[in-house]
Amino acid sequence: MKFPRALGTIRQWHWISSAVCLVGMILFAFTGITLNHAADIKSEPYRVTLELDVSPGMLTLLQERSEGPLPLAVRRWLHDEHAIATPDTMAEWDEYEVYLGMPKPGGDAWLSVDLETGALMYESTDRGWISYLNDLHKGRNTNLAWSWFIDIFSVLCLVFSLSGLWLLSRYARQRPSTWPLVGLGILGPLILLILAAH
Repeated sequence: MKFPRALGTIRQWHWISSAVCLVGMILFAFTGITLNHAADIKSEPYRVTLELDVSPGMLTLLQERSEGPLPLAVRRWLHDEHAIATPDTMAEWDEYEVYLGMPKPGGDAWLSVDLETGALMYESTDRGWISYLNDLHKGRNTNLAWSWFIDIFSVLCLVFSLSGLWLLSRYARQRPSTWPLVGLGILGPLILLILAAH
């Protein structure tokens, strides 16, 4: 009586994990192809540049600081006046300049302010949605929530794969090609790796 109950539970694990992972598996399979052919996919980056002078009051706020993130008032001014969203992360300060790098999936952004003249330079680069998806695949320049998603998704993929393997072993007698196909799935990548190494 226990075995059918266990079978039902593993079947449930299998289909529930596959349902939850469906979109993620499609995304990661697609971006696996785009990453493998990144050099063949041409895209023109879209750049936005901005050069301006900060107000004397904002410059004073910057001159009074020598470490940490940009002052909140400066960040609000950049957002409200110029639609530049800046993170609450550490900037790079020296006696002449403050520099803030703002990497993001599929692009990059940065700004610098000359602490003597108040000259601000800003540049934002967008490399397109394929680059964005590729960076999501790698977890590059993403946030903590996406990092957690990748970890949870990976665990669910393991549940899906291991429960699928268990179901394969359960029905292997009815399907004689089961173990030859599983063996091919194991040996194929190993052979390719050995050939690539030599």
